[in-house]
Amino acid sequence: MRPRPPIKGRGIFNGTGLIITGLAATAAALLFPLWSYADRPDPTDATTLSAQTVTTPYGPLSAQDRDFVTKVRLAGLWELPAGQLAERKGTTQAVRDAGRHLVDGHTSLDAHVRTVASQLGVPLPNEPNEQQKQWLATLNSAQGQDFDRKFAGILRFAHGRVFSLVAQVRAGTQNSLVRDLADDANATVLDHIKVLEATGYVDFSALARDLAAPPSAVPTPPEVDPASAVPVVPSPSTTYALPPAASSPPPANSP
Repeated sequence: MRPRPPIKGRGIFNGTGLIITGLAATAAALLFPLWSYADRPDPTDATTLSAQTVTTPYGPLSAQDRDFVTKVRLAGLWELPAGQLAERKGTTQAVRDAGRHLVDGHTSLDAHVRTVASQLGVPLPNEPNEQQKQWLATLNSAQGQDFDRKFAGILRFAHGRVFSLVAQVRAGTQNSLVRDLADDANATVLDHIKVLEATGYVDFSALARDLAAPPSAVPTPPEVDPASAVPVVPSPSTTYALPPAASSPPPANSP
């Protein structure tokens, strides 16, 4: 029998050969990215973590954690004196009660934050920031119902700002001491919000507007009835009852 001549169009470049060639090219295209990234570092490796996060015996301590600890201390440095002013100058029992809650709450919370800061090596301030000093000066110069309104308006605004920060830190921190401090701060802030609202002087429409403004904005307390205004009498300088924060070295990073 005579051998059958080859059929044109068959071979490595047609039919089965084309399929095999196509599969090989696809596999090469899929494997190339794996080869190109094989020697790159794992982005989840500890050595690539942000330099702003340090290792402590209580878990990683982030920049946000340290900022939160500092802000808890700052809150006490001006809100406790503000509470003392309310106890002394408030014209209603509700305002004076709110002042007492601020004093008691920040006395306890400040002791907690100083302990945490010492354990984590976070330096703490010993005086309020400039905005907080301005708020204290406003309350120092206000009298009568004008004081009541400004006290409730400014303090409720400040607590509204920090309330969302506490929730954010509590939800995301990996540090057990910061979690405990956030729990304490959350309970304290919520208590203060409630007693400030119980004064009857919180203007909720103005509060919503002020909280929606940029963080640098300063709230404008509601206007007071001129008939109820009392002549302003200079108040004695406010003394900050909180003890100074002890300095401590930063925690050592783990190898």
